[in-house]
Amino acid sequence: MSDRFRVTLAQLNPVMGDLEGNAAKAREAWDQGRAAGADLVALPEMFLVGYNPQDLVMKPAFHTAAIEAVRKLAADCADGPALAIGGPWVEGAQLFNAYFILRDGKIAHTALKHNLPNEMVFDEQRIFAAGPLGGPYSVGDTRIGSPICEDAWHEDVAETLAETGAEFLLVPNGSPYYRGKHDTRLNHMVARVVETDLPLIYLNMVGGQDDQVFDGASFGLNPGGELAFQMPQFDAAITHVDLERGSDGWRILPGAEHVHPSEWEQDYQVMVIALRDYMAKTGFSKVLLGLSGGIDSALVAVIAADALGPENVRCVMLPSEYTSPESLEDAEAVAKALGCHYDYVPIAEGRGAISNTLEPLFAGLKPDLTEENIQSRLRGLLLMAMSNKFGEMLLTTGNKSEVAVGYATIYGDMAGGYNPIKDLYKTRVFETCRWRNDNHRDWMKAPAGEVIPPRVISKPPSAELRPDQKDSNSLPEYDELDAILDILVDRDGSIADCVAAGFDRATAKKVEHLLYISEYKRFQSAPGARLTKRAFWLDRRYPIVNRWRDPS
Repeated sequence: MSDRFRVTLAQLNPVMGDLEGNAAKAREAWDQGRAAGADLVALPEMFLVGYNPQDLVMKPAFHTAAIEAVRKLAADCADGPALAIGGPWVEGAQLFNAYFILRDGKIAHTALKHNLPNEMVFDEQRIFAAGPLGGPYSVGDTRIGSPICEDAWHEDVAETLAETGAEFLLVPNGSPYYRGKHDTRLNHMVARVVETDLPLIYLNMVGGQDDQVFDGASFGLNPGGELAFQMPQFDAAITHVDLERGSDGWRILPGAEHVHPSEWEQDYQVMVIALRDYMAKTGFSKVLLGLSGGIDSALVAVIAADALGPENVRCVMLPSEYTSPESLEDAEAVAKALGCHYDYVPIAEGRGAISNTLEPLFAGLKPDLTEENIQSRLRGLLLMAMSNKFGEMLLTTGNKSEVAVGYATIYGDMAGGYNPIKDLYKTRVFETCRWRNDNHRDWMKAPAGEVIPPRVISKPPSAELRPDQKDSNSLPEYDELDAILDILVDRDGSIADCVAAGFDRATAKKVEHLLYISEYKRFQSAPGARLTKRAFWLDRRYPIVNRWRDPS
Protein backbone atom coordinates (compact mmCIF):
# COMPACT_ATOMS: atom_id res chain seq x y z
CA MET A 1 0.00 0.00 0.00
CA SER A 2 1.16 3.53 -0.80
CA ASP A 3 2.12 5.59 2.25
CA ARG A 4 1.91 8.95 0.45
CA PHE A 5 -0.96 10.63 -1.35
CA ARG A 6 -0.75 14.01 -3.10
CA VAL A 7 -3.82 16.18 -3.76
CA THR A 8 -3.53 19.23 -5.99
CA LEU A 9 -6.09 21.77 -4.80
CA ALA A 10 -7.29 24.23 -7.43
CA GLN A 11 -8.79 27.21 -5.60
CA LEU A 12 -9.90 28.99 -8.78
CA ASN A 13 -12.42 31.53 -10.12
CA PRO A 14 -15.05 30.11 -12.51
CA VAL A 15 -17.22 32.20 -14.82
CA MET A 16 -20.92 31.42 -14.69
CA GLY A 17 -22.02 29.48 -17.77
CA ASP A 18 -18.58 29.45 -19.42
CA LEU A 19 -18.35 25.68 -19.81
CA GLU A 20 -15.41 25.78 -22.19
CA GLY A 21 -13.48 28.37 -20.19
CA ASN A 22 -14.04 26.64 -16.86
CA ALA A 23 -13.04 23.28 -18.36
CA ALA A 24 -9.85 24.90 -19.67
CA LYS A 25 -9.01 26.12 -16.16
CA ALA A 26 -9.60 22.61 -14.86
CA ARG A 27 -7.29 21.15 -17.52
CA GLU A 28 -4.57 23.67 -16.65
CA ALA A 29 -4.82 22.71 -12.99
CA TRP A 30 -4.72 19.03 -13.96
CA ASP A 31 -1.57 19.66 -16.01
CA GLN A 32 0.09 21.27 -12.99
CA GLY A 33 -1.00 18.38 -10.80
CA ARG A 34 0.34 15.82 -13.26
CA ALA A 35 3.67 17.66 -13.42
CA ALA A 36 3.81 17.65 -9.61
CA GLY A 37 3.08 13.94 -9.34
CA ALA A 38 -0.40 14.34 -7.88
CA ASP A 39 -2.66 11.35 -7.35
CA LEU A 40 -5.78 13.56 -7.47
CA VAL A 41 -6.48 17.07 -8.75
CA ALA A 42 -9.52 18.64 -7.12
CA LEU A 43 -11.72 21.62 -8.03
CA PRO A 44 -14.64 23.10 -6.08
CA GLU A 45 -18.37 22.45 -6.10
CA MET A 46 -20.18 23.15 -9.41
CA PHE A 47 -16.93 24.54 -10.82
CA LEU A 48 -17.66 23.50 -14.38
CA VAL A 49 -20.81 25.66 -14.59
CA GLY A 50 -20.10 28.27 -11.91
CA TYR A 51 -21.86 28.77 -8.61
CA ASN A 52 -24.61 29.65 -7.63
CA PRO A 53 -26.23 28.80 -11.02
CA GLN A 54 -29.82 29.31 -9.82
CA ASP A 55 -32.43 28.57 -12.52
CA LEU A 56 -29.83 28.46 -15.31
CA VAL A 57 -28.86 24.93 -14.33
CA MET A 58 -32.47 23.72 -14.66
CA LYS A 59 -32.49 24.59 -18.38
CA PRO A 60 -32.22 21.20 -20.15
CA ALA A 61 -29.99 22.50 -22.94
CA PHE A 62 -27.58 23.90 -20.37
CA HIS A 63 -27.25 20.95 -18.02
CA THR A 64 -27.04 18.57 -20.99
CA ALA A 65 -24.15 20.61 -22.39
CA ALA A 66 -22.50 20.66 -18.97
CA ILE A 67 -22.66 16.88 -18.62
CA GLU A 68 -21.17 16.46 -22.08
CA ALA A 69 -18.39 18.89 -21.05
CA VAL A 70 -17.65 16.64 -18.04
CA ARG A 71 -17.34 13.61 -20.31
CA LYS A 72 -15.04 15.51 -22.68
CA LEU A 73 -12.92 16.66 -19.76
CA ALA A 74 -12.61 13.05 -18.62
CA ALA A 75 -11.37 12.03 -22.06
CA ASP A 76 -8.92 14.94 -22.19
CA CYS A 77 -7.48 14.06 -18.77
CA ALA A 78 -7.23 10.30 -19.20
CA ASP A 79 -3.46 9.95 -18.94
CA GLY A 80 -2.54 11.15 -15.48
CA PRO A 81 -4.02 11.81 -12.05
CA ALA A 82 -7.69 11.51 -11.25
CA LEU A 83 -9.64 14.75 -11.58
CA ALA A 84 -12.45 15.76 -9.22
CA ILE A 85 -14.83 18.51 -10.33
CA GLY A 86 -18.36 19.67 -9.55
CA GLY A 87 -21.24 19.99 -12.00
CA PRO A 88 -24.87 19.01 -12.61
CA TRP A 89 -26.02 15.43 -13.16
CA VAL A 90 -29.30 13.93 -14.32
CA GLU A 91 -30.76 10.57 -13.37
CA GLY A 92 -34.21 9.90 -14.74
CA ALA A 93 -36.20 13.09 -14.32
CA GLN A 94 -34.11 14.35 -11.39
CA LEU A 95 -31.36 16.95 -11.44
CA PHE A 96 -28.52 16.66 -8.91
CA ASN A 97 -25.64 18.72 -7.60
CA ALA A 98 -22.81 16.28 -8.29
CA TYR A 99 -19.09 15.84 -7.71
CA PHE A 100 -17.42 13.79 -10.43
CA ILE A 101 -14.28 11.70 -10.11
CA LEU A 102 -12.77 11.40 -13.60
CA ARG A 103 -10.26 8.61 -14.16
CA ASP A 104 -8.98 6.60 -17.14
CA GLY A 105 -10.98 8.71 -19.60
CA LYS A 106 -14.39 8.29 -18.00
CA ILE A 107 -16.59 9.30 -15.06
CA ALA A 108 -15.44 6.76 -12.47
CA HIS A 109 -17.62 7.94 -9.59
CA THR A 110 -20.44 10.42 -9.04
CA ALA A 111 -21.12 11.75 -5.54
CA LEU A 112 -24.53 13.42 -5.19
CA LYS A 113 -25.20 16.22 -2.71
CA HIS A 114 -27.53 15.06 0.02
CA ASN A 115 -28.16 18.11 2.23
CA LEU A 116 -29.48 20.93 0.06
CA PRO A 117 -29.27 24.42 1.60
CA ASN A 118 -32.46 26.42 1.60
CA GLU A 119 -31.54 29.61 3.44
CA MET A 120 -29.91 32.98 2.83
CA VAL A 121 -28.78 33.13 -0.84
CA PHE A 122 -29.38 29.41 -1.38
CA ASP A 123 -32.54 27.70 -2.61
CA GLU A 124 -31.13 24.37 -3.80
CA GLN A 125 -34.18 22.43 -2.63
CA ARG A 126 -36.09 24.22 -5.39
CA ILE A 127 -33.52 23.27 -8.03
CA PHE A 128 -31.94 19.93 -7.16
CA ALA A 129 -33.08 16.58 -5.88
CA ALA A 130 -31.37 15.29 -2.74
CA GLY A 131 -28.93 12.51 -3.43
CA PRO A 132 -28.80 9.36 -1.28
CA LEU A 133 -26.24 8.83 1.44
CA GLY A 134 -23.34 7.27 -0.43
CA GLY A 135 -19.96 5.70 0.15
CA PRO A 136 -16.38 6.73 -0.64
CA TYR A 137 -14.55 6.40 -3.95
CA SER A 138 -11.12 4.93 -4.62
CA VAL A 139 -8.10 6.63 -6.12
CA GLY A 140 -5.45 3.96 -6.30
CA ASP A 141 -5.71 2.06 -3.03
CA THR A 142 -6.93 5.10 -1.07
CA ARG A 143 -10.59 5.59 -0.25
CA ILE A 144 -11.84 9.19 -0.12
CA GLY A 145 -15.16 10.65 0.95
CA SER A 146 -16.47 13.90 -0.50
CA PRO A 147 -19.33 15.56 1.38
CA ILE A 148 -20.38 18.38 -0.96
CA CYS A 149 -20.42 21.78 0.78
CA GLU A 150 -23.61 21.76 2.92
CA ASP A 151 -23.15 18.02 3.43
CA ALA A 152 -20.19 18.82 5.68
CA TRP A 153 -22.28 21.18 7.83
CA HIS A 154 -24.26 18.15 9.04
CA GLU A 155 -22.96 14.96 10.61
CA ASP A 156 -24.87 12.34 8.59
CA VAL A 157 -22.91 12.33 5.30
CA ALA A 158 -19.45 12.41 6.88
CA GLU A 159 -20.47 9.78 9.41
CA THR A 160 -21.75 7.47 6.65
CA LEU A 161 -18.56 7.96 4.62
CA ALA A 162 -16.40 7.15 7.62
CA GLU A 163 -18.44 4.04 8.44
CA THR A 164 -18.15 2.79 4.84
CA GLY A 165 -14.37 3.07 4.69
CA ALA A 166 -13.34 6.64 3.82
CA GLU A 167 -9.76 7.31 4.91
CA PHE A 168 -9.92 11.09 4.59
CA LEU A 169 -12.52 13.69 3.60
CA LEU A 170 -12.25 16.10 0.67
CA VAL A 171 -15.02 18.72 0.86
CA PRO A 172 -15.66 20.73 -2.36
CA ASN A 173 -17.39 24.05 -1.73
CA GLY A 174 -19.07 27.03 -3.31
CA SER A 175 -19.15 29.00 -0.09
CA PRO A 176 -19.60 32.79 -0.41
CA TYR A 177 -18.25 35.35 2.01
CA TYR A 178 -20.08 37.09 4.75
CA ARG A 179 -18.50 38.85 7.71
CA GLY A 180 -17.25 36.19 10.15
CA LYS A 181 -18.02 33.28 7.81
CA HIS A 182 -14.61 31.63 8.02
CA ASP A 183 -14.86 30.98 11.76
CA THR A 184 -18.28 29.40 11.23
CA ARG A 185 -16.89 27.11 8.52
CA LEU A 186 -13.93 26.15 10.64
CA ASN A 187 -16.13 25.25 13.61
CA HIS A 188 -18.31 22.98 11.47
CA MET A 189 -15.32 21.25 9.90
CA VAL A 190 -13.64 20.71 13.27
CA ALA A 191 -16.85 19.01 14.39
CA ARG A 192 -16.71 16.62 11.41
CA VAL A 193 -13.07 15.79 12.13
CA VAL A 194 -13.77 15.13 15.80
CA GLU A 195 -16.77 12.92 14.96
CA THR A 196 -15.05 10.87 12.26
CA ASP A 197 -11.42 10.99 13.45
CA LEU A 198 -10.47 11.55 9.79
CA PRO A 199 -8.34 14.28 8.18
CA LEU A 200 -10.43 16.80 6.26
CA ILE A 201 -9.54 19.06 3.33
CA TYR A 202 -11.90 21.98 2.72
CA LEU A 203 -11.67 23.34 -0.86
CA ASN A 204 -13.43 26.59 -1.74
CA MET A 205 -13.58 28.68 -4.91
CA VAL A 206 -12.74 32.37 -5.30
CA GLY A 207 -14.14 35.30 -7.28
CA GLY A 208 -17.28 37.35 -7.65
CA GLN A 209 -20.66 36.22 -8.98
CA ASP A 210 -23.38 38.90 -9.06
CA ASP A 211 -23.63 40.04 -5.42
CA GLN A 212 -21.54 37.23 -3.91
CA VAL A 213 -17.79 36.83 -3.51
CA PHE A 214 -16.24 33.43 -2.87
CA ASP A 215 -13.28 33.94 -0.59
CA GLY A 216 -11.24 30.76 -0.99
CA ALA A 217 -9.25 30.31 2.24
CA SER A 218 -9.19 26.55 1.69
CA PHE A 219 -7.67 24.59 4.57
CA GLY A 220 -6.85 21.19 5.98
CA LEU A 221 -7.50 19.72 9.42
CA ASN A 222 -5.97 16.68 11.02
CA PRO A 223 -7.73 14.52 13.63
CA GLY A 224 -8.20 16.49 16.80
CA GLY A 225 -8.95 19.60 14.75
CA GLU A 226 -5.35 20.75 14.27
CA LEU A 227 -4.91 23.10 11.31
CA ALA A 228 -2.45 21.60 8.80
CA PHE A 229 -2.48 24.33 6.14
CA GLN A 230 -4.53 27.32 5.02
CA MET A 231 -4.55 28.77 1.51
CA PRO A 232 -4.81 32.51 0.76
CA GLN A 233 -8.10 34.28 1.22
CA PHE A 234 -9.61 35.75 -2.01
CA ASP A 235 -6.67 34.80 -4.27
CA ALA A 236 -6.73 32.11 -6.93
CA ALA A 237 -4.11 29.50 -6.06
CA ILE A 238 -3.03 25.97 -6.82
CA THR A 239 -1.51 24.09 -3.89
CA HIS A 240 -0.08 20.57 -3.69
CA VAL A 241 -1.04 18.94 -0.40
CA ASP A 242 0.58 15.73 0.79
CA LEU A 243 -0.91 13.15 3.11
CA GLU A 244 1.12 10.43 4.80
CA ARG A 245 -0.20 7.15 6.17
CA GLY A 246 1.09 5.85 9.46
CA SER A 247 -0.03 3.34 12.04
CA ASP A 248 -2.91 5.61 13.07
CA GLY A 249 -4.10 6.35 9.52
CA TRP A 250 -3.66 9.30 7.17
CA ARG A 251 -2.38 12.69 8.27
CA ILE A 252 -2.00 15.89 6.25
CA LEU A 253 1.59 17.07 6.25
CA PRO A 254 2.06 20.65 7.46
CA GLY A 255 1.92 23.39 4.84
CA ALA A 256 1.75 27.17 4.64
CA GLU A 257 -0.85 28.82 6.89
CA HIS A 258 -1.91 32.11 5.31
CA VAL A 259 -3.22 34.55 7.90
CA HIS A 260 -6.47 36.36 7.20
CA PRO A 261 -6.55 40.16 7.23
CA SER A 262 -8.74 42.22 9.55
CA GLU A 263 -12.52 42.32 9.20
CA TRP A 264 -12.29 45.84 7.74
CA GLU A 265 -9.82 44.74 5.09
CA GLN A 266 -11.84 41.64 4.23
CA ASP A 267 -14.99 43.71 3.67
CA TYR A 268 -13.10 46.24 1.57
CA GLN A 269 -11.46 43.56 -0.56
CA VAL A 270 -14.86 41.91 -1.12
CA MET A 271 -16.24 45.21 -2.45
CA VAL A 272 -13.24 45.57 -4.77
CA ILE A 273 -13.40 41.97 -6.03
CA ALA A 274 -17.18 42.07 -6.46
CA LEU A 275 -16.95 45.10 -8.73
CA ARG A 276 -13.87 43.89 -10.60
CA ASP A 277 -15.37 40.49 -11.42
CA TYR A 278 -18.84 41.86 -12.15
CA MET A 279 -17.23 44.16 -14.71
CA ALA A 280 -14.95 41.56 -16.24
CA LYS A 281 -17.58 38.83 -16.39
CA THR A 282 -20.21 41.11 -17.98
CA GLY A 283 -17.76 42.54 -20.53
CA PHE A 284 -17.25 46.07 -19.17
CA SER A 285 -13.88 47.67 -18.52
CA LYS A 286 -14.74 51.24 -17.49
CA VAL A 287 -17.17 52.87 -15.07
CA LEU A 288 -18.54 56.31 -14.31
CA LEU A 289 -20.28 57.71 -11.26
CA GLY A 290 -21.73 60.93 -9.96
CA LEU A 291 -19.19 62.39 -7.54
CA SER A 292 -21.13 64.71 -5.24
CA GLY A 293 -18.49 65.76 -2.76
CA GLY A 294 -20.09 63.48 -0.17
CA ILE A 295 -18.63 60.47 1.55
CA ASP A 296 -20.59 57.69 -0.20
CA SER A 297 -19.67 58.64 -3.76
CA ALA A 298 -16.08 59.28 -2.63
CA LEU A 299 -15.81 55.75 -1.25
CA VAL A 300 -17.34 54.24 -4.40
CA ALA A 301 -14.84 56.19 -6.52
CA VAL A 302 -11.95 54.80 -4.47
CA ILE A 303 -13.31 51.23 -4.64
CA ALA A 304 -13.70 51.57 -8.41
CA ALA A 305 -10.20 52.96 -8.83
CA ASP A 306 -8.76 50.16 -6.67
CA ALA A 307 -10.68 47.54 -8.66
CA LEU A 308 -10.19 48.81 -12.21
CA GLY A 309 -7.43 51.40 -12.10
CA PRO A 310 -8.01 55.18 -11.94
CA GLU A 311 -7.68 55.46 -15.73
CA ASN A 312 -10.88 53.42 -16.07
CA VAL A 313 -13.00 55.58 -13.74
CA ARG A 314 -14.89 58.71 -14.81
CA CYS A 315 -16.07 60.98 -11.98
CA VAL A 316 -18.82 63.46 -12.83
CA MET A 317 -19.85 66.44 -10.69
CA LEU A 318 -23.38 67.60 -11.57
CA PRO A 319 -23.96 70.71 -9.43
CA SER A 320 -27.16 72.65 -8.85
CA GLU A 321 -27.64 75.95 -7.06
CA TYR A 322 -27.84 73.99 -3.81
CA THR A 323 -24.39 72.41 -4.24
CA SER A 324 -22.05 74.00 -1.72
CA PRO A 325 -18.62 75.38 -2.67
CA GLU A 326 -17.13 72.84 -0.26
CA SER A 327 -18.77 69.96 -2.16
CA LEU A 328 -17.36 71.27 -5.45
CA GLU A 329 -13.89 71.45 -3.92
CA ASP A 330 -14.17 68.05 -2.23
CA ALA A 331 -15.37 66.22 -5.34
CA GLU A 332 -12.52 67.58 -7.43
CA ALA A 333 -10.03 66.81 -4.65
CA VAL A 334 -11.12 63.14 -4.57
CA ALA A 335 -10.84 62.78 -8.35
CA LYS A 336 -7.39 64.42 -8.36
CA ALA A 337 -6.12 62.33 -5.45
CA LEU A 338 -7.13 59.17 -7.30
CA GLY A 339 -6.01 60.33 -10.73
CA CYS A 340 -9.45 59.74 -12.27
CA HIS A 341 -11.01 61.61 -15.18
CA TYR A 342 -13.20 64.44 -13.86
CA ASP A 343 -16.14 66.07 -15.64
CA TYR A 344 -18.12 69.12 -14.53
CA VAL A 345 -21.71 69.06 -15.84
CA PRO A 346 -24.06 71.69 -14.28
CA ILE A 347 -27.74 70.75 -14.28
CA ALA A 348 -29.27 74.26 -13.99
CA GLU A 349 -30.13 74.61 -17.68
CA GLY A 350 -31.73 71.19 -17.93
CA ARG A 351 -33.59 71.65 -14.68
CA GLY A 352 -34.97 74.97 -15.93
CA ALA A 353 -36.23 73.33 -19.11
CA ILE A 354 -37.98 70.58 -17.14
CA SER A 355 -39.53 73.11 -14.76
CA ASN A 356 -40.81 75.15 -17.67
CA THR A 357 -42.29 72.06 -19.28
CA LEU A 358 -44.13 71.09 -16.10
CA GLU A 359 -45.13 74.62 -15.04
CA PRO A 360 -48.58 74.57 -16.72
CA LEU A 361 -49.39 71.32 -14.90
CA PHE A 362 -47.95 72.41 -11.54
CA ALA A 363 -49.31 75.96 -11.55
CA GLY A 364 -50.67 76.98 -8.15
CA LEU A 365 -48.99 74.08 -6.33
CA LYS A 366 -46.23 74.64 -3.80
CA PRO A 367 -42.76 73.21 -4.47
CA ASP A 368 -42.11 69.99 -2.52
CA LEU A 369 -40.25 66.70 -2.78
CA THR A 370 -41.19 66.59 -6.48
CA GLU A 371 -38.80 69.39 -7.35
CA GLU A 372 -36.03 67.85 -5.24
CA ASN A 373 -36.40 64.53 -7.03
CA ILE A 374 -36.32 66.21 -10.45
CA GLN A 375 -32.73 67.20 -9.70
CA SER A 376 -31.77 63.65 -8.80
CA ARG A 377 -33.56 62.17 -11.81
CA LEU A 378 -31.99 64.69 -14.15
CA ARG A 379 -28.58 63.68 -12.85
CA GLY A 380 -29.51 60.02 -13.44
CA LEU A 381 -30.59 60.84 -17.00
CA LEU A 382 -27.34 62.67 -17.76
CA LEU A 383 -25.18 59.96 -16.23
CA MET A 384 -27.01 57.25 -18.17
CA ALA A 385 -26.55 59.28 -21.37
CA MET A 386 -22.80 59.35 -20.71
CA SER A 387 -22.85 55.64 -19.90
CA ASN A 388 -24.49 54.91 -23.26
CA LYS A 389 -22.23 57.25 -25.20
CA PHE A 390 -18.92 56.14 -23.68
CA GLY A 391 -19.72 52.49 -23.01
CA GLU A 392 -18.99 52.90 -19.30
CA MET A 393 -21.07 51.17 -16.62
CA LEU A 394 -22.78 53.59 -14.26
CA LEU A 395 -22.20 52.88 -10.57
CA THR A 396 -24.76 53.87 -7.99
CA THR A 397 -23.59 54.97 -4.57
CA GLY A 398 -26.29 54.44 -1.92
CA ASN A 399 -25.20 52.87 1.36
CA LYS A 400 -27.22 50.20 3.21
CA SER A 401 -28.78 52.74 5.59
CA GLU A 402 -30.21 54.71 2.66
CA VAL A 403 -31.21 51.58 0.76
CA ALA A 404 -33.02 50.33 3.87
CA VAL A 405 -35.18 53.39 4.48
CA GLY A 406 -35.58 54.55 0.89
CA TYR A 407 -33.52 57.71 1.33
CA ALA A 408 -32.73 57.61 -2.38
CA THR A 409 -34.55 58.60 -5.56
CA ILE A 410 -35.70 55.77 -7.77
CA TYR A 411 -34.74 56.47 -11.41
CA GLY A 412 -32.44 59.17 -10.00
CA ASP A 413 -29.44 58.50 -7.79
CA MET A 414 -30.48 54.84 -7.72
CA ALA A 415 -29.81 54.57 -11.47
CA GLY A 416 -26.86 52.35 -12.27
CA GLY A 417 -25.61 48.86 -13.00
CA TYR A 418 -23.83 48.04 -9.74
CA ASN A 419 -23.54 49.35 -6.19
CA PRO A 420 -20.30 48.40 -4.39
CA ILE A 421 -21.47 49.73 -0.97
CA LYS A 422 -25.04 48.40 -1.02
CA ASP A 423 -24.48 46.24 2.08
CA LEU A 424 -22.40 48.78 4.03
CA TYR A 425 -24.21 50.80 6.69
CA LYS A 426 -23.40 54.53 6.84
CA THR A 427 -21.50 54.24 10.12
CA ARG A 428 -19.28 51.60 8.49
CA VAL A 429 -18.84 53.87 5.46
CA PHE A 430 -17.14 56.43 7.72
CA GLU A 431 -14.83 53.84 9.25
CA THR A 432 -14.06 52.21 5.90
CA CYS A 433 -12.95 55.57 4.49
CA ARG A 434 -10.63 56.08 7.44
CA TRP A 435 -9.28 52.54 7.04
CA ARG A 436 -8.56 53.06 3.33
CA ASN A 437 -6.79 56.38 3.95
CA ASP A 438 -4.49 54.60 6.41
CA ASN A 439 -3.91 51.37 4.48
CA HIS A 440 -2.78 50.28 1.04
CA ARG A 441 -2.29 46.80 -0.39
CA ASP A 442 -0.71 45.39 -3.55
CA TRP A 443 -4.14 44.47 -4.94
CA MET A 444 -5.29 48.10 -4.83
CA LYS A 445 -4.77 49.89 -8.16
CA ALA A 446 -5.38 53.42 -6.85
CA PRO A 447 -2.68 55.48 -5.09
CA ALA A 448 -1.79 55.02 -1.45
CA GLY A 449 -2.36 57.68 1.16
CA GLU A 450 -5.16 60.10 1.96
CA VAL A 451 -7.37 59.68 -1.11
CA ILE A 452 -10.50 60.84 0.74
CA PRO A 453 -10.01 64.33 2.26
CA PRO A 454 -10.79 64.45 6.01
CA ARG A 455 -13.50 67.08 5.42
CA VAL A 456 -15.42 64.62 3.24
CA ILE A 457 -15.51 62.24 6.21
CA SER A 458 -16.25 64.78 8.93
CA LYS A 459 -18.88 67.08 7.38
CA PRO A 460 -22.60 66.43 8.07
CA PRO A 461 -24.12 64.26 5.31
CA SER A 462 -26.51 66.08 2.95
CA ALA A 463 -28.29 65.32 -0.32
CA GLU A 464 -28.06 69.07 -1.15
CA LEU A 465 -31.42 69.16 -2.91
CA ARG A 466 -32.73 72.19 -0.97
CA PRO A 467 -31.20 74.99 1.12
CA ASP A 468 -29.38 73.92 4.31
CA GLN A 469 -30.50 70.31 3.93
CA LYS A 470 -29.05 67.68 6.26
CA ASP A 471 -29.78 63.94 6.30
CA SER A 472 -30.58 64.30 10.01
CA ASN A 473 -33.53 66.56 9.11
CA SER A 474 -35.31 63.50 7.68
CA LEU A 475 -33.72 60.58 9.50
CA PRO A 476 -32.41 59.72 12.97
CA GLU A 477 -28.68 60.27 13.40
CA TYR A 478 -26.87 57.48 11.58
CA ASP A 479 -25.47 55.80 14.69
CA GLU A 480 -29.03 55.46 16.01
CA LEU A 481 -30.53 54.57 12.63
CA ASP A 482 -27.95 51.87 11.94
CA ALA A 483 -28.37 50.32 15.37
CA ILE A 484 -32.14 50.10 14.86
CA LEU A 485 -31.66 48.67 11.36
CA ASP A 486 -29.25 46.10 12.73
CA ILE A 487 -32.05 44.89 15.01
CA LEU A 488 -34.84 45.00 12.42
CA VAL A 489 -32.91 43.79 9.36
CA ASP A 490 -29.76 41.92 10.34
CA ARG A 491 -31.22 40.26 13.44
CA ASP A 492 -34.83 40.12 12.21
CA GLY A 493 -35.87 41.62 15.53
CA SER A 494 -39.01 43.40 16.69
CA ILE A 495 -40.01 46.87 17.84
CA ALA A 496 -39.98 45.45 21.36
CA ASP A 497 -36.35 44.43 20.81
CA CYS A 498 -35.55 48.01 19.76
CA VAL A 499 -37.21 49.41 22.87
CA ALA A 500 -35.41 46.87 25.05
CA ALA A 501 -32.15 48.08 23.52
CA GLY A 502 -32.95 51.60 24.67
CA PHE A 503 -34.42 53.20 21.56
CA ASP A 504 -37.51 55.38 21.46
CA ARG A 505 -40.51 53.38 20.28
CA ALA A 506 -41.78 56.12 17.96
CA THR A 507 -38.36 56.35 16.31
CA ALA A 508 -38.19 52.58 15.86
CA LYS A 509 -41.71 52.56 14.39
CA LYS A 510 -40.74 55.31 11.94
CA VAL A 511 -37.71 53.31 10.80
CA GLU A 512 -39.83 50.16 10.46
CA HIS A 513 -42.37 52.08 8.37
CA LEU A 514 -39.69 53.46 6.06
CA LEU A 515 -38.13 50.00 5.75
CA TYR A 516 -41.37 48.37 4.61
CA ILE A 517 -42.58 51.10 2.23
CA SER A 518 -39.19 51.14 0.47
CA GLU A 519 -39.39 47.52 -0.61
CA TYR A 520 -40.45 48.48 -4.14
CA LYS A 521 -37.32 50.59 -4.53
CA ARG A 522 -35.04 47.77 -3.44
CA PHE A 523 -36.82 45.43 -5.84
CA GLN A 524 -35.63 47.66 -8.69
CA SER A 525 -32.21 48.56 -7.30
CA ALA A 526 -28.83 47.59 -8.72
CA PRO A 527 -27.04 44.52 -7.34
CA GLY A 528 -24.18 45.11 -4.94
CA ALA A 529 -21.48 43.36 -2.96
CA ARG A 530 -22.79 41.06 -0.21
CA LEU A 531 -20.98 41.58 3.11
CA THR A 532 -23.47 40.17 5.64
CA LYS A 533 -25.97 37.35 6.09
CA ARG A 534 -28.83 39.84 5.63
CA ALA A 535 -27.92 41.70 2.48
CA PHE A 536 -30.78 43.16 0.46
CA TRP A 537 -31.63 40.82 -2.42
CA LEU A 538 -31.52 37.04 -1.96
CA ASP A 539 -30.86 37.11 1.78
CA ARG A 540 -33.99 39.12 2.58
CA ARG A 541 -37.07 38.60 0.40
CA TYR A 542 -40.12 40.58 1.44
CA PRO A 543 -43.39 41.27 -0.42
CA ILE A 544 -43.76 44.74 -1.91
CA VAL A 545 -47.44 44.96 -0.96
CA ASN A 546 -47.49 44.47 2.80
CA ARG A 547 -49.77 46.08 5.40
CA TRP A 548 -48.42 44.21 8.41
CA ARG A 549 -46.65 46.26 11.06
CA ASP A 550 -45.17 45.00 14.30
CA PRO A 551 -47.75 45.72 17.06
CA SER A 552 -45.24 45.25 19.90
